Amino acid sequence: MAAIHGTALGGGLELALGCHYRIALANAKVGLPEVKLGLLPGAGGTQRLPRLTGARKALEMITTGEFVKAEAGIIDIVAQGEDIGTVGREYIAKLIAEDKPVRRVRDLNDRGSEVFEEFRKVLPGKARGLFSPLKCVDAVEAAFILPFGEGMKHERELFTECMESRQRDGLVHAFFAEREVSKVPGLPKDTPVRDVTSVGIIGAGTMGGGIAMNFANAGISATIVELKQEALDKGLGVIRKNYENSAKKGRITPAQVEERMALISTSLSYDDFKDADLVIEAVFENMVVKKQIFSQLDKVCKPGAILASNTSTLDIDEIASATSRPEDVVGTHYFSPANVMKLLENVRGSKTPDEVKATVMAVAKKIGKVGVMVGNCYGFVSNRMLHRRGAEATALVNEGATPQQVDKVLTDLGFPMGQFAMSDLAGIDVGYSIRKGRRKAGWARKPWRVSTNTKNAIASR
Repeated sequence: MAAIHGTALGGGLELALGCHYRIALANAKVGLPEVKLGLLPGAGGTQRLPRLTGARKALEMITTGEFVKAEAGIIDIVAQGEDIGTVGREYIAKLIAEDKPVRRVRDLNDRGSEVFEEFRKVLPGKARGLFSPLKCVDAVEAAFILPFGEGMKHERELFTECMESRQRDGLVHAFFAEREVSKVPGLPKDTPVRDVTSVGIIGAGTMGGGIAMNFANAGISATIVELKQEALDKGLGVIRKNYENSAKKGRITPAQVEERMALISTSLSYDDFKDADLVIEAVFENMVVKKQIFSQLDKVCKPGAILASNTSTLDIDEIASATSRPEDVVGTHYFSPANVMKLLENVRGSKTPDEVKATVMAVAKKIGKVGVMVGNCYGFVSNRMLHRRGAEATALVNEGATPQQVDKVLTDLGFPMGQFAMSDLAGIDVGYSIRKGRRKAGWARKPWRVSTNTKNAIASR
């Protein structure tokens, strides 16, 4: 018998599936996340899990790699309590007392419906360009059409194919890279953090609304401030629609929609930020406007409140200069759509103390983001790379390619969006405003060298 607490993932869950019975504490989570590394479960997970859950549930778990709470099907009993040792011993004593038989998962036959072709049709869109999800489908299908021993052999063959894939190398690199960036050089692990239980957000547009959803999803109340009631009403309408769409897809319940909406309030006055632990400005890229906002926040917000800008390119130190507390001003750069994209650039200024750095990194983790601490320079890290890619994409269009052709190259590689579609979503006007601001500043800080092709295209005009 396997007794599970905490998390049983990958080989941990496969070991438990190899046992005759399974008991878990209510807060336990299980999963087979190998697909996120370009692999598939290689120790019987694709053969045993569907025998317990049926094909659809097994395919959902294995092809996404997402964790699930301990539940019936995988787990025989979900127990209350904190001591897994005591719970486990009591359960095995009960099994012996009731003379329960040895029950091998491999011998179970009630496996549900076959949905393999359905998954093969939808996965190319959901897991664009990825190799291992379709191999996962092949492996699970083997549990239905082959004897257990042959299914295990086929699982091993498919696992080996994944191991030899270049994608596996890249995804493993990305897996460890995400964990590496969570470590801030020179920032001690025991650095104290400030409590963040209430958040203020300036702007109810696409970005501000998405940011608010992140905090509501994590159970943190958020207050959105706008200049006009119409903008607030429109922003709340979009947020509700996003949540209701998620409920229709089964990702959250209707009750959770209302719970999260209840955590988001609105106002037309900065005075309602007086008790906020963190305030995030999410207005358009204009230094004059941002400095005016931060000057007002400085007068309203309580001591110790962190004041953050969602700027994608502007100088955090200059924004902080509009306040009497530059040490509490940072950048928190979300990516559109903010309620979906995982990356969050936390930008430190020249006066940012360790406590504030640690706090914004902890907040990123709490709201499910991949937080990265970056330095203060034009475009920070992500946009310095994206702008370079954008310059080359524009050069290709200037040379005769269509925007659709350029974007297709990127989506064929597995990117969810191409360069030009992404610009449309983020707002072409935003990019124009940024370039106009830098032109007025005399292009004092050049982020890259312009390619010869782009120079020629400009000269030809």
